[in-house]
Amino acid sequence: MFFQKFKNQTLVFDGAMGTMLQKSGLMSGELPENMNLRDKNAVLDIHRAYINAGAKVISTNSFGANKAKLAPFGLNSGEITEIAVKIARQAADESGKEIFVAADFGPTGKLMPPLGDFSFEEAVDAFTDCVIAAEKAGADFIFFETFSDLYECKAAIIAAKENTSLPVAVSLTFDESARTLTGADVKTVATYLSALGVDAVGVNCGLGPDLMEPIAIELAKESGLPVIVNANAGLPKIDKNGNTYFDVPPARFRDFAKKLGENGVFAVGGCCGTNPDYINQVALGLSEVTTKKEWKPAEFGVCSGNRTFIFGEKTALIGERLNPTGKPKLKEALKNNNLDYLCGEAVGQQAYGADILDLNVGIPDIDEEVILKDAVLAVQKVCDLPLQLDSANPVALEKAARVYNGIPIINSVSGKEEILETVLPIVKKYGGMVVALLLDDVGIPATAKGRLAIAEKIISRAEEMGISRHRILFDALTMTVATDAESGNKTLDCVETLGKMGLKTVLGVSNISFGMPNRDSINASFLGAARARGLSGAIINPASENMRLAISDENPQRDFVFSYEDSGETTIHSEKGEISLFDAVYLGLSAKAKEATEKLSAEKTPMKIIDNHLIPALNALGKGYEEKNLFLPRLLGGAEAAKTAFSVLDSLKKSENTESGDKIRIIMATVKGDIHDIGKNIVSTLLSNYGFEVLDMGKDVSPKAILDFALENKVKMVGLSALMTTTVPAMAETVRLLKANAPEIKVMVGGAVMTAEYAAEMGADFYGEDAMAAVKFAVSFRDAQ
Repeated sequence: MFFQKFKNQTLVFDGAMGTMLQKSGLMSGELPENMNLRDKNAVLDIHRAYINAGAKVISTNSFGANKAKLAPFGLNSGEITEIAVKIARQAADESGKEIFVAADFGPTGKLMPPLGDFSFEEAVDAFTDCVIAAEKAGADFIFFETFSDLYECKAAIIAAKENTSLPVAVSLTFDESARTLTGADVKTVATYLSALGVDAVGVNCGLGPDLMEPIAIELAKESGLPVIVNANAGLPKIDKNGNTYFDVPPARFRDFAKKLGENGVFAVGGCCGTNPDYINQVALGLSEVTTKKEWKPAEFGVCSGNRTFIFGEKTALIGERLNPTGKPKLKEALKNNNLDYLCGEAVGQQAYGADILDLNVGIPDIDEEVILKDAVLAVQKVCDLPLQLDSANPVALEKAARVYNGIPIINSVSGKEEILETVLPIVKKYGGMVVALLLDDVGIPATAKGRLAIAEKIISRAEEMGISRHRILFDALTMTVATDAESGNKTLDCVETLGKMGLKTVLGVSNISFGMPNRDSINASFLGAARARGLSGAIINPASENMRLAISDENPQRDFVFSYEDSGETTIHSEKGEISLFDAVYLGLSAKAKEATEKLSAEKTPMKIIDNHLIPALNALGKGYEEKNLFLPRLLGGAEAAKTAFSVLDSLKKSENTESGDKIRIIMATVKGDIHDIGKNIVSTLLSNYGFEVLDMGKDVSPKAILDFALENKVKMVGLSALMTTTVPAMAETVRLLKANAPEIKVMVGGAVMTAEYAAEMGADFYGEDAMAAVKFAVSFRDAQ
């Protein structure tokens, strides 16, 4: 591996490209990548300056060189990337030193589901041409950086691995709470990226050294991979002359780099606001590091986009209710392509404490390859539990694993040759764990010894493909005691033996009681005995109180005891009926929100429904987001469900000729010279879902155009976004124009470079540190009208 050869070194990365380009003639509103065409020597000189400062790795001027960003400007991402790599390669080669070229790519700026509608395959396609060009032009590795959504990271990684043989490093941006924009914590980032087989991980941008340091050290411990750290030069400030500067001096980066190196970090460089002076200090700090790095393998687990489960911490509760076997309502829903029912079952199991959800759509007369994929997309929109993809169809498994935003369990392989050959490559490519059924072409061995022989065969085949045995969950197979009273003990013996071998195990617990009375008690007794023997995961019904008690019992009994007599007890299940409007909105279930609103409208006025149901649900979502109990995908999902309810009420008002009053209009725009709009788009979506009429002017909008549009449309509020320090003056000018010509219009500002201090200095009415803060300000303004 490329990075492994530097195990006893700590590499110096370069610093900011944008900061340097701005000093080298980059024009307002010009794409930084265009400098590769317009002024190659300026880019070349920047690379030379960083090499002279001590950088061993230089990043190409291709941060925005993906198809999604360049195509609207008539530029070819492959051509731009090839030129950028060749410029960096020239600087490296002529230096006479061993310098490595990182083909540098940032995110597309598009929102992927559930935040937006930029599909997974569109994202893969956006990165394909540029990674191919990077390898062709001679890059040493691909460096995806400044990403905030693991789903987009996955698309970029797939593009690189399917089209090149280059090593891949991926770096994300975290906020002060050590989470990404979409809510992933450090453990989830480490689990997700290491399972996808990246060669190095990292953290960059967003934070200065002080706040980034603990995140970087945790990432080094959690990932088991080389870690790359590129901090900002602190926060941007404005001096008395109106010039922008960053508040962390270069000297701070020397101590920062040294401490990171001593804590196992592989490489250190700089991000926004840094220059060769900062990188020189990084080089000095790393030169003082003598600690040898140990990259221990990461713990094996599964994850969604923002939630992780590590096997071994406790017995995993794998919810079984998304499997149509024995569930007529679910079967009917699948036949009718009613995925809303599936989503309701998913959030119900999460509420009962499930850790992972098994997802199976296998019924006759449906296209499983389509439905399983669609089910994954639907469920992950409303539920953030990791998924176990359950199918006997390898094509369906591959399609579902590809679009899944996370690292799944694949259910399943067995000792059958055909299945090993078709399913293990899916596990390898998409990084999942895998259930291994201990049966083969002959059938299920009658003894534990026979089942263990199949386990050894599966391990051998998996390890030949580079799949660790610790990524396998062995299913010793539960057979009903209705036909063989000793079947339970045979399975338990096998579970215990596998555990002593250091292997993980899983069981479909309810199979033990098939055809029996008193099923819930039998299942609970069997689960307790299996846990006492070391069971890693149990596929059960989380709605069963007996099963929840059995899986949480701190002292489970080894003996499996059951009775053939019917105690009169019935199995608890989660075939739920109606769901409240509050819950539908809070859980992000749009179809259920529509149904609940229609039912309530027969008894209550629209305003009572809004005041007593919708507003409390939205307030609960907002509070959960502020307290970091839920994250942006869930917030947007709930807002979308509320929008569905509002639409029902709006149509009722129109049919009844009820005057509801005009919606408050809000202009949203990214200011002149700034071509980044992802944050603005998120705020626009939320405002729209909260009942505002959003007039989105897009990006790179001049101050006068915003003023004229505001006056023409008689708006009451304007929201402005800026990502780059160089565009802050344009924001300030826009605020000045609005206040001079329309002082009654409220102005709120936000963006990566914005601070409350900036906002106050330019005269804005409000600074939104995140999307929800902007919404709260707008709502409070509306309530005061």
